[in-house]
Amino acid sequence: MSWKKRDREERGYHHGNLREALIQAARELIKEKGPAGFTFADAARSAGVSAAAPYRHFRDREALLADVAREGFQRFEAMLSTGWAGGKPDALTAFNNVGKAYLAFARAEPAYYAAMFESGLPPDLNADLRAAADRAFGVLRSAADALVALLPAGKRPPALMMSLHVWAMAHGIASLFGRGDAGRRTLPMTAEELLESQMLIYLQGLGFPQKV
Repeated sequence: MSWKKRDREERGYHHGNLREALIQAARELIKEKGPAGFTFADAARSAGVSAAAPYRHFRDREALLADVAREGFQRFEAMLSTGWAGGKPDALTAFNNVGKAYLAFARAEPAYYAAMFESGLPPDLNADLRAAADRAFGVLRSAADALVALLPAGKRPPALMMSLHVWAMAHGIASLFGRGDAGRRTLPMTAEELLESQMLIYLQGLGFPQKV
């Protein structure tokens, strides 16, 4: 290694840039090759540092992927929260907007989406990853709680069950039809229209009127 390159790496490390550079490099590699298509050394090379440099911040490739996924869940939470908008203009519209936000994230952030859901990382790999994932799901759970509360007490479905069902619906449509990479299938309608119609059938089956 030349002294110039070593000095560049050291400056990046001391200024706190190396970690973010590696996360960005991993995101680009995931987008290009998928979460299993690159090595720890590939990430270091893409970030312009030596193969040993990433060990200053990450135990191994899995730890780097976990940080990409954690950052993705943080952005995911923000998008879902924007979609929910505190239940405005009304609970049903806001709930549908959460589903649309799910699809929007999958389309706009395919690398984060793959790291979060397709990398095979254990959800409890570390506390920060678990907490970020729980906060994102918590937006959907809170939305379900608010919607369920509008039904008569004796006819309310379990909010957790409902939020899990809606998560599965949104995730399935996002993964098959709404993603922003080459894995996206074609539809005779938009992914948003498919999700909206599926949600309508599901909510009516639970006793919700078309407008809550």
